[in-house]
Amino acid sequence: MADFHLKIVSPDGVFYDGEAHQISLRSIDGDVAVLAGHIPYLTAVGIGECRVYCGEDEPRRAACCGGLLNVTKDGVFLAPTTFEWAEDIDRERAEAAKQKALSRIENPKSDAAKKLAQIKLQRAELRIRVAGKE
Repeated sequence: MADFHLKIVSPDGVFYDGEAHQISLRSIDGDVAVLAGHIPYLTAVGIGECRVYCGEDEPRRAACCGGLLNVTKDGVFLAPTTFEWAEDIDRERAEAAKQKALSRIENPKSDAAKKLAQIKLQRAELRIRVAGKE
């Protein structure tokens, strides 16, 4: 399978800068998979699991939220708002964030606070799901 250059950079730093043969993630319009030779493409990133295929082994998995995916003839650039490799996720912290979000959804101070809590719940559940897969 042909490779392409992939760079993943968030506000927290560079997470990946190398060759890959596929990246799969959730865009705001649904799931997207990019292979070498993909047409130029630009999309906003949703909240979902990102899988980076960079060898014969299983893909590296991550929790990926927000940001931008840019595919050009020179490679693929992912600039997520937040990005955590599965092995780096603190499951206890994610569980605590989930409980806090559920509490805020049940007792919202405003409609805006409830919407924010729902987004935080989605993110916490994603982190738990990604961290829990072996």
